[in-house]
Amino acid sequence: MADIKEFNEYGKTLVQFLGMRTSPLAVKMLVNEDDIPEGAYRPRRDDGIHYAQCQAFALSRRDKRMVAMLKEDNWCPAPITAFGLDERLERPDMVPGKAFGYYRFEPGRYIGILTAPLETAPFVPDLVLMYPTTNQLQSLLSTFSPEEGEQIESHFFAPSCTYAVVNPMIDGKYWIVLPDPGETARAVADDGEMMISIPQAKMEGMMMRIQEAQARAGTFRMDARLMQHDFAQPPHYIRAFEMWGMEHDTPGRFKM
Repeated sequence: MADIKEFNEYGKTLVQFLGMRTSPLAVKMLVNEDDIPEGAYRPRRDDGIHYAQCQAFALSRRDKRMVAMLKEDNWCPAPITAFGLDERLERPDMVPGKAFGYYRFEPGRYIGILTAPLETAPFVPDLVLMYPTTNQLQSLLSTFSPEEGEQIESHFFAPSCTYAVVNPMIDGKYWIVLPDPGETARAVADDGEMMISIPQAKMEGMMMRIQEAQARAGTFRMDARLMQHDFAQPPHYIRAFEMWGMEHDTPGRFKM
């Protein structure tokens, strides 16, 4: 498993080669207060205020702060139930997996959650949470093999903070999540941002694929903003058009 320094380097690489506007997040569930690094911001203790978990994510990814959110720091009920910070359910009629229902950790297993920019986090994360644009997300997924693609799950309803943390830790899969209204209204998520969670065990393999793409092309950001007719066709396009007896591109023009 990668160590702290390697995870920090992962963060720098992701920012550089995806062109991330905000930091990837190192996310760790806290078993006890000894797990909280010195210097971590605790909203209730330090300032007498509260945040929703999506706002804590924003403090870490935008303001580069390390934030520890315990039960008393929360201002939104979903994380309290989902992270097992209280055994009493927010909504007893909630059905996990259904729209607006969510999964949760065993009550009492954790006391809170810790987040920090991946580039500087002084801890090994349980998972990495990123907020790529749809273009950056597509570029990232272009490095996945078909087998890895089978390990991607998705969810499009609130609460996004729970599906981005609890589910990947339970099933060990990648999770792509649509930011919910709390993210956009309270944590000011940008238009076009998505959320993707990568479990700790999958980070090393993903970063190897990114480094291979980097070695081939220097960058794998698909950020062109010029619409062209008769664009450079990938080899499999050319093969298909040849088979159909159609006009096609000259081999060798396409660069990836």
